[in-house]
Amino acid sequence: MSRHDEGRFAGVGGLELFWQRWRPAGEPRLVVALVHGVGEHSGRYMNLVGPLVADGFAVYAFDHRGHGRSPGPRVHIDTWDDYHGDLDAFLGLVAQHEPGRKIVLYGHSMGSLVVLDYLLARGRGREREQEHGPGRGPQAGGPQGGDELAGVIVSGVPLEPVGIGKPYQAALAKVLSKVTPRLTLDLGIAGDSLTRDPAALEAARTDPQLTSRATVRWGAESLATVQRVSREMAAVDLPLLVLHGGDDPLNRPAGAQALFDAVSSADKTLRIYPGVRHEPHNDIGHEQVAADVKEWLAHLL
Repeated sequence: MSRHDEGRFAGVGGLELFWQRWRPAGEPRLVVALVHGVGEHSGRYMNLVGPLVADGFAVYAFDHRGHGRSPGPRVHIDTWDDYHGDLDAFLGLVAQHEPGRKIVLYGHSMGSLVVLDYLLARGRGREREQEHGPGRGPQAGGPQGGDELAGVIVSGVPLEPVGIGKPYQAALAKVLSKVTPRLTLDLGIAGDSLTRDPAALEAARTDPQLTSRATVRWGAESLATVQRVSREMAAVDLPLLVLHGGDDPLNRPAGAQALFDAVSSADKTLRIYPGVRHEPHNDIGHEQVAADVKEWLAHLL
């Protein structure tokens, strides 16, 4: 019988972030560390969690600061580095609970952007150590909690967001974030942009922890990160699975294709699901998505 636990861990600045895990009855074959998207929370992935745990995989997840059951101003960050530090602390927690086990990072939408930029920051940290020596140079070493990573899965990656991301928008967001950083704006995320599944739509409509609003500082930091990841994504070299809805109205599938084409990973797989919208794991046909994820994870063992 599987087991569910939850608790708190200290993120950047000591902020107590909510985390939870689902573990199979026996010893896990591998561990998936899940990083959710903007305006949502870690409890919205049960169409993945259930099949993965049933197949012997453990799943750990946490709520970003300002999201779900974690404290902080709603969908706000002072700097994108806060996401790096929180994820690093989370991976440290996972490694502590699962010593010696392979860990795969799974990021959806904004979570995929956090994951990709985290990996690139680790690479930049290693380069600085080689140049300056251990413990020297700016931000020497970079994030450390993900040293056990065996692979990465990204879903709904926002490298070509629809309707935002133009240079003038990034410039405007940067100005506003300095003047009034906690001003909130509606991101315009309609329920039917996420999924065609009526049950999932109703669950999202009645979920009090979901929001489509974010602060202008969050927006400025996100747009800057999209640009940074787009410039540097060729440096990603871990085994990679890219998932994307073919009819995603929020982030174009072309961004997923560009990522797949650019990365240095020798082991990489792209799955674009025809007709599927922004959340493949919550759309009609999510059973196939879970099956594809399980098959890909198994090849890492």
